[in-house]
Amino acid sequence: MLVMLMDDQIFAPEQVCQSCVLASNSGQPRWDGGQLRCGQAIRKFAEQRSEQYECVMGFRIAHIK
Repeated sequence: MLVMLMDDQIFAPEQVCQSCVLASNSGQPRWDGGQLRCGQAIRKFAEQRSEQYECVMGFRIAHIK
């Protein structure tokens, strides 16, 4: 599951990505083959089973398994 992290809030990607020109046609982040195609990896937390990315718009996205 992908979630958007902002300060102390968590949002669904469709709430943020709808207006992004790099989002998919359905307003979702471009997630393909286990990687975010519209951003870059910034951290991986093995103990929490999550990976964090920063999209080109500057938002932080977490992939929670």
